[in-house]
Amino acid sequence: MAPASMSLVSPSRGSQQLLSPSSITPSLSAFRARTSIGASSPKPSASPRIVCFSGPLPSAAAVAVSNGRPDGERREIRLGLPSKGRMAEDTLGLLKDCQLSVKQVNPRQYVAKIPQLSGLLVWFQRPKDIVKKLLSGDLDIGIVGFDTVSEFGQGNEDLIIVHEALDYGDCRLSLALGPKFLKENGLKHVSFSTGEGALEAAPAMGTADVIMDLVSSGTTLKENNLKEIEGGTVLESQAVLVASRKSLVQREGVLDTTHEILERLEAHLKAVDQFTVTANMRGRSAEEVAKRVLSQPSLPGLQGPTVSPVFCIRDGEMVADYYAIVICIPKKALYSSVQQLRAIGGSGVLISPLTYIFDEETPRWQQLLSKLGL
Repeated sequence: MAPASMSLVSPSRGSQQLLSPSSITPSLSAFRARTSIGASSPKPSASPRIVCFSGPLPSAAAVAVSNGRPDGERREIRLGLPSKGRMAEDTLGLLKDCQLSVKQVNPRQYVAKIPQLSGLLVWFQRPKDIVKKLLSGDLDIGIVGFDTVSEFGQGNEDLIIVHEALDYGDCRLSLALGPKFLKENGLKHVSFSTGEGALEAAPAMGTADVIMDLVSSGTTLKENNLKEIEGGTVLESQAVLVASRKSLVQREGVLDTTHEILERLEAHLKAVDQFTVTANMRGRSAEEVAKRVLSQPSLPGLQGPTVSPVFCIRDGEMVADYYAIVICIPKKALYSSVQQLRAIGGSGVLISPLTYIFDEETPRWQQLLSKLGL
């Protein structure tokens, strides 16, 4: 039997590389294109200055101009966000939930501001360009998929993952093959090629036997009669907050702004799956009520229940027959928690959503400072 040959098609964006969030090692491509446009101070006789570069990065003597001063001396902090698609929508939604709404004066423009973060300018860019501009110094912070950081960051040590799990944009880089190939044996020869989009059609068209592509739900693969190879996941990805190490250390205000963004993101993501529960409960003392609450498996709260007396006037006297308890519970445990409260005498149960849960200090902030040697 002649040895089987296989052709494999992968996305044409470049070689994929598996990287851990904590160790992203040299360098992007040899070619980078950078264009920066800026005007000098508004004087009647002054004409705008435009500097464009295409090709290898210019020398230190030839620096792009932005807002009338060399880019290396710019004052604003720049945050890169995806410009289009589901990733862009989910990113703006998350920032809005964190009270960091992005405001565009003109929706056709690719710059915006976040009023709560003074001195910060938002640049809407393609995800791969966000990574490239972080490396070139045109951006300080960015939100992109980890797959994009892995592909276009090429392990550059200047990129630091500040938050590795923003809970959206989930996908995986996976191998998938058609039913015909499953019947073949003796595989010894493999050829690799790249394709532009619609890779899932390649096996049916006869241009490939196996594809390597980003997969979210897997529905598109199934609709094209493809099966993921068990154990064939090359990389797991979701949205991450990434920053330039150089900007964090050298550019004034970038570290403080990153700290605030990180705090808001962490506090919101921790709160989004929790409810605040308030209930009244009759008891002899706060300690006795707390003991009853802590006896139930779904009612411990974050650190324990808050128990306070509920005062009322009875026969002209101030009495406290009831106690109010306040706890946080996971949303998935809502009904079982209500049942347990009723079982120990709880009534008047109120359920409220949470926006933030701030800890004493976010662990990821301490990890970032450690990475920076601060």
